[in-house]
Amino acid sequence: MLSTLPAHTAPSALCWRQTFPGDAAQARTARRFVSCLLSGRPCLDDVVLTVDELVANALRHTKSGQDGGSFTVELRFAGDRVAVSVADQGGPGEPAAHDAAPTDESGRGLRTISLTAESWGWHGNDQGRTVTAVFAAGDMT
Repeated sequence: MLSTLPAHTAPSALCWRQTFPGDAAQARTARRFVSCLLSGRPCLDDVVLTVDELVANALRHTKSGQDGGSFTVELRFAGDRVAVSVADQGGPGEPAAHDAAPTDESGRGLRTISLTAESWGWHGNDQGRTVTAVFAAGDMT
């Protein structure tokens, strides 16, 4: 189930979206994109970590990481919440948070997101999907 920002907040929502080539070097650019938009917010570190994990998953597990692939990062503010989404070009599996064994070198990304975000979810299919996580935006004072 996908948790998103409440629909009644949409008219006052602020939204930024950028599409990146499906190249591992673009993960850094995506993190920088989000960091600039969230500068000074208490949620900055959690959102940047989330973007890093979601981009890595898009590049590793979907068509976004293949030649000519791409992914899109969207950041949306509404009220006291911020939602970050990564849209990919689809793949064979479905996003799921798993418990990784202590010796596993990967597999903790979505579990970490599930523990730091207020909510997260996804929608889509093997042709394209979007994973979204929602955080408290925090006060800038």
